[in-house]
Amino acid sequence: MANLMYNPKDILQQEFKTKMRGYDPIEVDEFLDNVIKDYETYNKQILSLQEENDRLLAKIDQLSKSQAVASRVQQEAPKSAAVTNFDILKRLSNLEREVFGKKLDQDSYDSGTPTRTSSFSSNYSNADNSDDMDKTRLF
Repeated sequence: MANLMYNPKDILQQEFKTKMRGYDPIEVDEFLDNVIKDYETYNKQILSLQEENDRLLAKIDQLSKSQAVASRVQQEAPKSAAVTNFDILKRLSNLEREVFGKKLDQDSYDSGTPTRTSSFSSNYSNADNSDDMDKTRLF
């Protein structure tokens, strides 16, 4: 805010010299009273606008912080969901191999003929399974 030369009190207390052909003192006083009222109104308005400005700046800071947090969470969330989904699918696949692979091995040995299930079981042996489990645990 710019430095003001007069405040309302200075205007009120200002005295003017009277001369023979000078201004009417009553008219000057009335005019200065109106100037004082306007001056006080402007000061109140400036203060209220400064308070509103401070409030809005604080709100902007708050919203920008919450937006930064939200964007950070949004960027992290898909990664963790993808890892979690991958992890769940990997574990489910390992469990299916463990459960159904043994059943298929038993069925093929009982019948005595190698079937498609035994090739399935040999393709997904427990040797590969341990490596997959180690990779899955890293996530």
